[in-house]
Amino acid sequence: MPVSTRLDPQTGEPLAYQGEQPFGKADDLVLAGVLDADCDERLWVPQSEDVFFRPLLLSVSQGYFVNILRVRKTGILSRHRHAGPVHAFTLKGRWHYLEHDWWAEQGSYSFEPPGDIHTLEVPDDVEEMRTIFHVSGAYIYVTPDGTPIGVEDVFTKLENARRHYASNGIGLDYLDSLVR
Repeated sequence: MPVSTRLDPQTGEPLAYQGEQPFGKADDLVLAGVLDADCDERLWVPQSEDVFFRPLLLSVSQGYFVNILRVRKTGILSRHRHAGPVHAFTLKGRWHYLEHDWWAEQGSYSFEPPGDIHTLEVPDDVEEMRTIFHVSGAYIYVTPDGTPIGVEDVFTKLENARRHYASNGIGLDYLDSLVR
């Protein structure tokens, strides 16, 4: 990567880009404190009892979402097939898929390829699991034989978060700031 050594002749400081940004470019997004476990509880959108997500980015233009999944129970969460790739960073606790022999533990990164079908389990000895998931495409929820029974994607995540934030005082302006 070439390094610009151009400095402001008056201050000696590096010069920022002086031109216009490309037409239609989305705004940058920076969220402070997303790993703070003591954040406002209202930011966590309930998916079911003891299962919540905190949206970080909802890309309706590209069909992906980034969120933190928080699970405060043990057991089986969901069996699903991926329509696109998934990247996961485990922040707390541990989890695995019944169909695989690996475990995602605190501090680990995992990649899940499109087409993979698996069943997420949080073991009995975990009080809380938190994982950042970057999900492209959709989760297609399936029965044990693979029959589709539901879909979750950026649009369903957005709709669930809209209902939750509209009703709890966070407001839709905050949520809209996460949409690209």
